[in-house]
Amino acid sequence: MSRPTAESAPLRRQDLRADCGSCFALCCTAFGFSRSVDFAEDKPAGSPCRHLGSEFSCTVHEGLRSRGFRGCTVFDCFGAGQVVSQRLFSGHSWRERPDTQQPMFSAFKIMKQLHEMLWYLSEAQVRTYDPDAAQDARELASVITALTRDSLAELFSVDVDALHTAVRAILIEVSEEVRASYFAEVGHLDPSLGAGADLAGAHLRARSLCGADLRGSCLIAADLRGSDLTAVDLLGADLRDARLAGADLSAALYLTQPQVNAAKGNADTRLPAGVSAPPHWRRR
Repeated sequence: MSRPTAESAPLRRQDLRADCGSCFALCCTAFGFSRSVDFAEDKPAGSPCRHLGSEFSCTVHEGLRSRGFRGCTVFDCFGAGQVVSQRLFSGHSWRERPDTQQPMFSAFKIMKQLHEMLWYLSEAQVRTYDPDAAQDARELASVITALTRDSLAELFSVDVDALHTAVRAILIEVSEEVRASYFAEVGHLDPSLGAGADLAGAHLRARSLCGADLRGSCLIAADLRGSDLTAVDLLGADLRDARLAGADLSAALYLTQPQVNAAKGNADTRLPAGVSAPPHWRRR
């Protein structure tokens, strides 16, 4: 793997944040959804939401949750939308050029995955104590960043699955290293707290969960109020309706904005740098 160059230097975290004003509402068009607790109605993929305005803004944005569109308030594209809209398609919308609709939506789905991988790798670089692991994360981030700057045709040829595998290996390696220092005491953690665990509705209030591997776990409606999640691996964990009031996630591993958006917290919930409390927390 080649060393990073100025051209392929990894994107900064501030470049991995959504700028909705520079996007052609790709999240409101590219993806489909089914009527559920998260969405009030069905919408097929590739079709604009009926609430999408003429200027690519949501006409019911302030009332999304009360109208049954909670899923919209959870989503985050990690800054992929503006890159596809402004760079790959030179600021020409799918409304101006209907022939670009499907290529634009397909590119967005790929770009979102690349940007999300870059988000995770940026964290791995600063959390690891191993210079070699940091270098591996930096080099892979450089490769992925270069792909985000390629042409549309080159983007469509990207082996996303292979990249996911490579990124996952680095994230797990760093996670094991960071969490290792929290296993000093025998019986420190409940054996049920493992990767992929079904902890839906679990009572985990006011617990020290430091160093637990909850990667890919189901934590739907779990009670984590007042708990310490320092160095807890939350990669891909389902935090929908998890109760986080007063919980300390400031040093949790791989926590993303969509996970936080889906959970229930308050002003006393501590979050990592770069992840913010969603507006609906303040309204509770």
